[in-house]
Amino acid sequence: MFKKFSSEEVSAQNQVKASVQRKIRQSIAEEYPGLEPVIDDLLPKKSPLIVAKWSYLISRALSFRLFFYDVYICQNHLNVVLVNNVPLFFNIRDGPYMPTLRLLHQYPNVMKKLQVDRGAIKYVLAGANIMCPGLTSPGGALDDGVAEETPVAIMAEGKQHALAIGFTKMSAKDIRAINKGIGVDNMHYLNDGLWKTERLD
Repeated sequence: MFKKFSSEEVSAQNQVKASVQRKIRQSIAEEYPGLEPVIDDLLPKKSPLIVAKWSYLISRALSFRLFFYDVYICQNHLNVVLVNNVPLFFNIRDGPYMPTLRLLHQYPNVMKKLQVDRGAIKYVLAGANIMCPGLTSPGGALDDGVAEETPVAIMAEGKQHALAIGFTKMSAKDIRAINKGIGVDNMHYLNDGLWKTERLD
């Protein structure tokens, strides 16, 4: 999703009102209770909170018959929450806020975790979504408490830090039972545009 993200493509940066700032803080605190002890340091009440907006196009080619394709293009609106020009969280439209990987590496236990096997690593780092077999094969790992449409940290076999942040398309139990297709959308991964954007000035 952030493959081509850069500061030049941000359509707007706005300081949010105090009421909106409170709502964002509350939403993040509820989604990630493990951040409660440091939430005031991450999102200080008296520091301006900036939300940068970025729109990007998604195109999908759908096959109905052999050789026949329709291409659908839709626009997604993404918000990046900044404190002192540093990206900390992001969301799509009104979806849940997700931490950036840089923030997750500082607080590695605030998200539920799924693990891919070694063979999936290069694909995840190229921006591919996470397929069910990469999570269910030897080397993969599932947390059966993870529900559908949940932000998760994507860990990798033999690696200490998360290599991506995902959003589940099905529950962990369904990933295990169905074991085919996309299990997790890859939202943000190491060395994508957001990772490379340490500051948005």
